[in-house]
Amino acid sequence: MQLIYHNKKRSSHRIAVGALFFLQGICFSSWASRIPTIQQKLGLSETELGLVLFAIPIGLMISLPLSGWLVAKKGSHTIAMLAMVSYAISLVTIGLANSIFLLIIALLFFGFAGNMSNIAINTQAIGVEVLYKRSIMASFHGMWSVAGFTGAAVGTIMIGYSIVPFHHFAAVMLFVFAILLFTSNHTIKEDTNKSSGPIFALPDKSLINLGIIAFCSMICEGAMFDWSGIYFKKVVMAEGALIGAGYTAFMCTMAAGRFIADWFTSHYGLKRTIQLSGLLTASGLMLAVLQPQFITAICGFFLVGFGVSSVVPLVYGEAGKSKVLSPGVALAAVSTIGFLGFLIGPPVIGLVAGATSLRVSFTIIALMGLCITVMAGVLKKQ
Repeated sequence: MQLIYHNKKRSSHRIAVGALFFLQGICFSSWASRIPTIQQKLGLSETELGLVLFAIPIGLMISLPLSGWLVAKKGSHTIAMLAMVSYAISLVTIGLANSIFLLIIALLFFGFAGNMSNIAINTQAIGVEVLYKRSIMASFHGMWSVAGFTGAAVGTIMIGYSIVPFHHFAAVMLFVFAILLFTSNHTIKEDTNKSSGPIFALPDKSLINLGIIAFCSMICEGAMFDWSGIYFKKVVMAEGALIGAGYTAFMCTMAAGRFIADWFTSHYGLKRTIQLSGLLTASGLMLAVLQPQFITAICGFFLVGFGVSSVVPLVYGEAGKSKVLSPGVALAAVSTIGFLGFLIGPPVIGLVAGATSLRVSFTIIALMGLCITVMAGVLKKQ
């Protein structure tokens, strides 16, 4: 009877934490799906858009010294709830922005709340992994990707019906609030290995290696999120609702890859899984660059989705097992490195595209995929 109760309780934790990943993903993908609309609304060039996108990593960097410490001090449950509410509200402010200045301010808060929720929710996932005594981190990130796919599809519909971003984002915010009400009582209330350490901790060598791998992968990921729609519009020459097809293809295989990543890693090991991921990412990007027709570009984005799908979950899972730092602080340390790639990469793409072309930018991003494969060689065989 006690075993049944234990299994039921850990299942409720897993469902609740999976829902949090879904909510975070739906917020980010809703923003990503409307970037071309917002760019057109404010009349931004690629260079201007690239500069505006720097607001998100700045907001993230502001939150980094606080995120891990707050999670360790106040608990991931409390911070996750507060951060998700803030994330949804900041999404709506993006839709309200009618000038470059207001858009930058909104994106600053969006980046701040996004990183805070990221650290808290991943700390919750590590706690659930402890209950299951096996790797399930990739499946949680799979829920984030399912949300990304859903958000991309909804965004495509919104674009097709000419729904303005504010109305779109307001509907997403109400959805987030409703789901939070149902999940708040089922998350883990007490984190394992709570820390009373300093407000910021430098990562050790093993965490730095994981962070560099995450950095390379998240540059590729960020490129897909922020520039796939624009790439399909201006390079592939897709029209109307098909502008979002590349992003949707990427999110589809990214979600599928994450749901099989735990099984694949247990059979072939962490090192081989990450090396294959890097090769798939580089191959997919180069296919889209060398053959920028609709079908071949879609196939390329499919490969990129599979390539980046497992890298970040595996890196976060390993970071959460740190013997030196608490899970929240360790995740914040790795995120300091990894998310720089995720959020600084897209603005750099804009700057390079403004000086050369989007195809040159995507070629540079493909090199980051090869770096993933090279850096995986420093990982111990597991």
